[in-house]
Parts: sequence; C-alpha cells; structure tokens
Amino acid sequence: MRKAKPKIRIILPDPRFNDILVTKFVNNLMYGGKKNLAYDIFYDAIDIINEKLKEDGVEIWKKALTNVTPSVEVRSRRIGGATFQIPSEIRPSRKASIGMKNLINYARRRNEKTMAQKLASEIMAAYKEEGSAFKKKEDTHRMAEANKAFSHFRF
Repeated sequence: MRKAKPKIRIILPDPRFNDILVTKFVNNLMYGGKKNLAYDIFYDAIDIINEKLKEDGVEIWKKALTNVTPSVEVRSRRIGGATFQIPSEIRPSRKASIGMKNLINYARRRNEKTMAQKLASEIMAAYKEEGSAFKKKEDTHRMAEANKAFSHFRF
C-alpha cells in the first residue's frame, strides 16, 4: 500500500440515548450537514415506533438493524477474460455501514408523508423480517450462495 491507513475518527454518543450506533446512523441519514434535522427525524421515528408497538424503540431499531445487516457479499473479479461474482466475508465496520445505508435508502423510497414516518415504517418492517431492506439482504445472501463455487478465486 502506498498511502497510510486513515485515522479512525472518534464518534461521540448521541444526546438522548447516549449511544454511538445512533450517532453513526444519524450521520448516514444526514443531508447537507444538517445534523439537527437528522436527529429530529430519527427521534421522531423512534417515538412513532414506541407509540405503535408499545416497546422500547431503540431496541426495536437495533434488532431491525441486525436483521438487515448482511454477513457476506459478492465482488466482481476478472479472471482470464471472464468476470466472476466471488462471495466474500464482510468486515464488521462495513457490515454495519451497509445495513444502515440499506435501511435509510429503502426508507427514502417509501410512500409516506414525512421522512420520520417512512423511517419508522421501514424499521418496523425490518424488525418483523420483511420489507425492502430485509429483502436486499436476503438477495445478497442468495447471490453469494449461488456463486459459492467460485469462492476459491478469493482475493
């Protein structure tokens, strides 16, 4: 490697739940540096979940996040003129990042009025192991399983 590894930044816990994972999620949710707005959206979504399911919203969100987090992915590798999809394990930090991004992206595509409602609906769907973000994880795992024969080409 030519360049040095980038320093890992220290992420401070969020003000309401005192959790670093919430801050990472809000950072992914944020647009244009508007962190307060992102926090408001997230907290409103958690409040909606608390109201509807009568349980701890953060615990439901964490379970939903683990439900949409993939453990393997496929990467393209060109070998002898042919491109193979090679399944590989994902490192833990990337796993969490992919899970968060999938949850947020599919929440944004939902047809509800506010982003907080969209996010709450997607979190509840992921908690019940349904919804688009969970389907994406299942598809990724299915693709890795189908290409298991090429795993000996690993990087």
